Amino acid sequence: MGVRKKKKKEPKGPLERIKSVFRWIFQIIVVVLIAYILVFFWGQSRTNVGQAMEPTLSGGDRVLLNTLIYRFGGPKRGDIICFKPNGNENAQSLIRRVIGLPGETIQIVDGVIYINGRVYTEKENFPTMTSSGIAREEIVLGDSEYFVLGDNRNNSEDSRSADIGSVRLEDIEGKVWFVIAPQNHFGFL
Repeated sequence: MGVRKKKKKEPKGPLERIKSVFRWIFQIIVVVLIAYILVFFWGQSRTNVGQAMEPTLSGGDRVLLNTLIYRFGGPKRGDIICFKPNGNENAQSLIRRVIGLPGETIQIVDGVIYINGRVYTEKENFPTMTSSGIAREEIVLGDSEYFVLGDNRNNSEDSRSADIGSVRLEDIEGKVWFVIAPQNHFGFL
């Protein structure tokens, strides 16, 4: 048995070097594009401000958003969303739970939520509301409007407040799906 000799690599010509550089640049562009798409659609983060979402989220919790929600039919009842109040880009983003969907009639009487005249029973055990705000009168949601409440029902500025009111689909930044900080709240919602 003979010893195999390693073949010497022939020097690449200028055209091969250029092709190699372009392949390398193309791979970098593809990786950056994929990373951008992942971050834009599933990795945008926001910080929950205040106590409106306690006990689900605490003030200062850092969360990730899924921004694809408004492209595929909008949020569903019970989803936790992040939105700009009244579409004001300079306002702090708020995080609240969707209660009312487009086209529905919402009213809150004696702490009880009515959707289209029927009592809405929530799966979670939230505190009984002591204030109905503007929802003491029926609120009819438009074709792309949502009614939202904070989980801390008695310490939340939400759709019951005239300053917030109904949330338009175009003002929704995304669905909150994951808590990234602090570590004791880390995980899926």
